Amino acid sequence: MDDQALERAKQRIAAAREGRNEEGRFEAALRRSREEVEALGAAALTLEAALPGQVGEAVQEGLRREVLPVARNLGEIKGLLNNAIGRLERMEQELIAERNARLDDLTLLVDLISSGWKGVDRRLERLEQGDTANVLSLQDHRAAAS
Repeated sequence: MDDQALERAKQRIAAAREGRNEEGRFEAALRRSREEVEALGAAALTLEAALPGQVGEAVQEGLRREVLPVARNLGEIKGLLNNAIGRLERMEQELIAERNARLDDLTLLVDLISSGWKGVDRRLERLEQGDTANVLSLQDHRAAAS
């Protein structure tokens, strides 16, 4: 055997040993990867079971915290609007009553004016017919009244 062949054989054996060693490292890395993937899967299952409940609780708590002041404000606004509506209704009733009172006053005034003019018409009619017996001058009327 020559030295070169022996050297090549030793190199092949060394390469085989290194390959086997690398293969062992690869197997160990693969095993560790599988274990970590399984651990990651277990963590994902835990999160999948717990996360919806936690998210739901967080959303409800946030809504409670944010919606409660808004609900109070809406309640106050509703109360103020009801108060304003009540006041407007009272004002409307008062305006209707005032309008009706003014219409009654106007009706009375028109009646007074029309009865006054009717009296004037009757007197003028008597004067036109020549009935001077009942017609008194203003001075005679004042003298009769005193």
